[in-house]
Amino acid sequence: MAKIKPKRHGILLDMTPLVDIGFLLLTFFMLTTQFKPAEEVSIDLPASNSVFKLPESDVLTLSLAKDGRIFMDVDSQRLRGRLFGKENELRAGVEIPREKLGDYLIQARTMNPKLRTVIKGDRNAEFGIAQDVMDILQKTKITRFNLVTNLEAN
Repeated sequence: MAKIKPKRHGILLDMTPLVDIGFLLLTFFMLTTQFKPAEEVSIDLPASNSVFKLPESDVLTLSLAKDGRIFMDVDSQRLRGRLFGKENELRAGVEIPREKLGDYLIQARTMNPKLRTVIKGDRNAEFGIAQDVMDILQKTKITRFNLVTNLEAN
């Protein structure tokens, strides 16, 4: 006598919980992502042919505006708070008077000796500002720094 096989029933999976989890993860990552704060001054960088990459971490940035103002920033939010105060912890650059720049540089290097200095100067800024900043860097024994430029397409 032949055996009668029972009918196979397909498995039904409800995909609604998977979609819910996907949207919860998307919402979580969107809400916890920290975006780079807007810069205090917009800088029009000069062009060059250099292909040297800037460091990713432990960076101290000096921005030279075309009107002669100097802005200082560090990439670590905690170090920025200790250096400039809690109220400036989330700012992307703090204006520094030229007379106090040396003191801030020494203080920043004391807090993090691995800091690498980067200078971003506006293409229309006067050369005297950049020369003053470089003199201050030499007085504070910071002899290695990078100049940020736009890569010129040939």
